[in-house]
Amino acid sequence: MPWISFKKNRPPFEVPVGANLMKSLLDAGLPVASSCDGDGVCGKCKIVITKGADNLSRENETEVFLKEKNNIPAEMRISCQTQVLGDVTVDATYW
Repeated sequence: MPWISFKKNRPPFEVPVGANLMKSLLDAGLPVASSCDGDGVCGKCKIVITKGADNLSRENETEVFLKEKNNIPAEMRISCQTQVLGDVTVDATYW
């Protein structure tokens, strides 16, 4: 099972392959910014991927649109649209 690790001092945790990144973070008690509750509308749930970007699902049409519309950098992912397929290290500006 993949591990989600953090750039800062937070313990890593395991998730099932294919787990939604935003839901996994919320289930672990971490705040994730969102005004659309993960419906892929607002783009606020962007997460910085510091390691393991290749271990995430490919960007879908919704994520590509949100990243272009909101000028979100390539190293960030829209967490509600992203599945965890392997080990990844993440960070957010508000943690």
